[in-house]
Amino acid sequence: MNNCPASILFINATLIDGISDSALPHHQLLVEDGKISRISATAIDAPAATVVDLKGKTLMPGLIDCHVHVVASSANLGHNAMLPDSLITARAGKIMREMLDRGFTTVRDVGGADVGLKQAQEEGLLSGPHLIICGKALSQTGGHTDYRGRYDSRDGEFYAKKLGSLGRICNGVDDVRRAVREEIKAGAEFIKVMANGGVSSPSDPIDFLSFSVSELEAIVEEASNAQTYVSAHLYTDDAIRRAVNAGVRSLEHCNLISPETAALAASKGALACPTLVTYEMLKAEGARYGLQPDSIAKIDDVRLSGLDSLKIMHDAGLPMAYGSDLLGDMHAHQSEEFTIRARVLPAAEVIRSATSTAARLLRKEGEIGSLTPGAWADLIVVDGNPLDDLRLLTGQGKHIPLILQRGRAVKNRNMLSID
Repeated sequence: MNNCPASILFINATLIDGISDSALPHHQLLVEDGKISRISATAIDAPAATVVDLKGKTLMPGLIDCHVHVVASSANLGHNAMLPDSLITARAGKIMREMLDRGFTTVRDVGGADVGLKQAQEEGLLSGPHLIICGKALSQTGGHTDYRGRYDSRDGEFYAKKLGSLGRICNGVDDVRRAVREEIKAGAEFIKVMANGGVSSPSDPIDFLSFSVSELEAIVEEASNAQTYVSAHLYTDDAIRRAVNAGVRSLEHCNLISPETAALAASKGALACPTLVTYEMLKAEGARYGLQPDSIAKIDDVRLSGLDSLKIMHDAGLPMAYGSDLLGDMHAHQSEEFTIRARVLPAAEVIRSATSTAARLLRKEGEIGSLTPGAWADLIVVDGNPLDDLRLLTGQGKHIPLILQRGRAVKNRNMLSID
């Protein structure tokens, strides 16, 4: 990372604060000691600050992706789990660096990344977004992330020990309690459970209900005991409803949700994290990047309902955070979720999904995801106004000349003079 002045004053900025429906033109924002200090429509007196004249460019919170797998360097996740940890780490470093270049200053890894990757980023050994991790996702035998297939009789513990594995296998109330406790001990900040069938695993149809209700309730209880929450992989309405009733807070995907279940989830204080871009890319590119034929056959079961699910959740008042869930070389499409959602949702809501709503899901409101005094200075500068054209947030960050993480320049295309 580059050195950066202790204080930076942005002037002549259009602000998208991550909360409001409209932008704030001609504003100033002061960064001091890594945090947002002041925001004003009038001049801020900060004689010691380095001044950056944005000349009408947009200043907004760093983007947050709440559903990534930074260790997923291949679409063939069974093969990915077999790779050496050293190779997975190197590939994860590249994936993370490219996410940061796109403007994502924080990501939530929902299966795979460990505390070592998180610490490496925090120490500056890997350049990338801040990582929020769950460790290994929990899967029952034959569930999503059990990649052994019909003829592989290896012990399920194999997966828990490989960095390239997204999940671990556990069965029964006692075993799931132990798995939650082990992941928390190892640094998990929330718990992920595979509560439905999935596309990328070989032996679980989409409508497969994973884990018993008593197992789900035990997982939620253990997470609650550790002062955190449970995120669940879900597609079908039955799976979503039983997870919500068991106390799951973060609902991933939700492609086949009904209006009634969306309303129930909203009433229970749950949040959803749709990931529509991954189905578009798996359909278009999955086979080229190693997705197996039995997985390709399942894609349309969820892909074709994606936009309808956004309308249903929006109408029910169920908050939706931003997620991409891409694999291997398809990570390059991370920002295209913005334009997919914009087909049915207002631009301001789409931006909130990757800023303040995402921060709410991560329980980091007031810390990230908004232009708020006292929040960390995780900021991006955009050429133009994304509220007018969300495509400005795509293109591998080509419209984002400056990115700050906690006040430090991690991308700087001649915007900020650094001694």
